[in-house]
Amino acid sequence: MRRVTRIAAASVATAALAFTATACGESSKESGGQNKGVGLAFDVGGRDDHSFNESAARGVDKAEQELGVESKMLTAKNNETEADREQRLTSLAEAGYNPVIGVGFNYGNSIEKVAKEFPKTTFAVVDSVSPGKNVDSIVFSEHEGSYLAGVAAALKSRTGKVGFIGGVNNALIQKFQAGFEQGVKDTKKDVQVYSEYLYANNDKGFNDPAAANSKAKGMLDRDADVIYTAAGQSGAGAIEAISAKKGTWGIGVDSDAYQQPGLAKYKDAILTSVVKNVDVAVFDVVKSVKDGKPLTGTNAYTLEKGGVSLATSGGFIDDIQGQVDAARKKIVDGTVTVKEAP
Repeated sequence: MRRVTRIAAASVATAALAFTATACGESSKESGGQNKGVGLAFDVGGRDDHSFNESAARGVDKAEQELGVESKMLTAKNNETEADREQRLTSLAEAGYNPVIGVGFNYGNSIEKVAKEFPKTTFAVVDSVSPGKNVDSIVFSEHEGSYLAGVAAALKSRTGKVGFIGGVNNALIQKFQAGFEQGVKDTKKDVQVYSEYLYANNDKGFNDPAAANSKAKGMLDRDADVIYTAAGQSGAGAIEAISAKKGTWGIGVDSDAYQQPGLAKYKDAILTSVVKNVDVAVFDVVKSVKDGKPLTGTNAYTLEKGGVSLATSGGFIDDIQGQVDAARKKIVDGTVTVKEAP
């Protein structure tokens, strides 16, 4: 009888423990939606990639300064799994950050899953469309900005040979390639374009400056004198190689490479950059949550809306600005439709 009683008591204690654990789990998810600040999950390369992540970070910096919000930023590593990304997003939501933003298309599926578990939290993902009533899907017209880079490259090239280096051969980076190639050919059809990728399907392509440096040297050896690199932090390696050869130009991506402190010693070789205003989009979603009117659905940042642009820092494209502006006008008014795939 005493033995039965002990078993019963143990069962009750186990059940109580299980109930408590379940309740804690529910409580942690209910913590979503608090106004603790913005949680930002970087793609590989981290904040100081001089490119994509850096632009997103500037949006958070602005939100801190102008809206008074707090922030927490976490960084992805090379060769991550879906579970790694889900855990990063979950930890931010559980801690009460709102919104929680995934920087990069790799967060698309993770955002979709985690957003369902935290319905009171607003999530955002850059460069991917992720369904969910509490998700802001942020997309850009990279191909349109890249078209203008192609126009500039064609007009500035003296050898009649230019290059494009992509970090990873996927649909997103192919938009950069397609726009660039079309811009070159529409401007000067006889200019030759070398288009190559660092990796077929490995995200390390956005975090391997040495590989980009080697790839750029190969193009320079084939007389390419303007090279556009869409590869995140890897782009720094390409710009370094380009700066070592007199009379050649590099084109940056996402952030204005000329203005990046980490690239200052190479700035005289940076012709321009295709600026992707991730900072604007990040600030927009943070402010929307702060104002109590969270952005959701798909929000497109196009050339017409200022979502992408061609940087003028350094004054190196001042002499061709009229032609660049004319090309922009044709895209905006629909005279030119820019391809999204090569």
